[in-house]
Amino acid sequence: MRMLSLICFLTSLMLPMSQVRAESNANSSDRKKVVFISGPPSHGYGAHEHYAGSLLLANTLKEAMPNFDVEVIKHGWPSEGVKALEGADTIVVYCDGGGRHLLNPHIDELDPLMKKGVGLVCVHYGVETPAGKTGDAFLDWIGGYFEAGWSVNPHWVAKYETFPDHPISRGVKPFAINDEWYYHMRFRDGMKGVTPILSALPPEDTLRRPDGPHSGNPAVRKAVANKEVQHMAWAAERDGGGRGFGFTGGHFHWNWGDENFRKVMLNAIVWTAHGEVPEHGVTTSNPSQDELEANQDEPKPAAKADAKTKKKV
Repeated sequence: MRMLSLICFLTSLMLPMSQVRAESNANSSDRKKVVFISGPPSHGYGAHEHYAGSLLLANTLKEAMPNFDVEVIKHGWPSEGVKALEGADTIVVYCDGGGRHLLNPHIDELDPLMKKGVGLVCVHYGVETPAGKTGDAFLDWIGGYFEAGWSVNPHWVAKYETFPDHPISRGVKPFAINDEWYYHMRFRDGMKGVTPILSALPPEDTLRRPDGPHSGNPAVRKAVANKEVQHMAWAAERDGGGRGFGFTGGHFHWNWGDENFRKVMLNAIVWTAHGEVPEHGVTTSNPSQDELEANQDEPKPAAKADAKTKKKV
């Protein structure tokens, strides 16, 4: 019997690390369904890679959490409509925002799912929507949003050094990374039900541009001058049990290669699905350069130039 136990122990040591991670991350036997909706092509190569970013996150989530079923809808609202979201425990929306946010025309269709407790995660530009009906929906669903004329969208290196006692923070270590970190978001009154996850003090040079719908306004300038800490990612709980998460980073596709940047997002997806976030967070291997370059909407600039040259020849 002792020999058998020893053999089992030694065999476990020989398991592939991916299998070990999957077993350690799968703390719950309950199956969960996650649906990513990726927006249409947007910026050039390596930025606003909605589909490539969604697919990368989906693949790492499936590897780490084998009890999660994950689907990625490419380039816009699903052709079969809201029926494509039936059975989802959480929905992740990574798209351009503002007046062309892909959810804007579908607020009434999506609201019944939100009232049933389906989670919602909005990524980068996907946190911006106009004030009014859509803004109010975002306040309800994810606790806050980017409001033009109030919020700003500078590129800067944000340093995240402390984190709240929250499942989304599990395993996340201090990190600093350059992104288009939006801040001075429009949150629910009194931050009711909202927990900031990534917070930092933006330097004053993030407001070096003149005032404009996205660049600056008197209220945000006063807040930064008063050294008011700003929140770039947050978790929200809704009446009825639903959960939401807003994440303003994600402009640069390469940032998904950072372990902590990626872990915040994966933890949040699990949490909004009412899954159990592992003690050390959702742990995944860093993607290779080839994996980061895969599935992007635009070819690499060098490859594009080579193609033009060959065409001329």
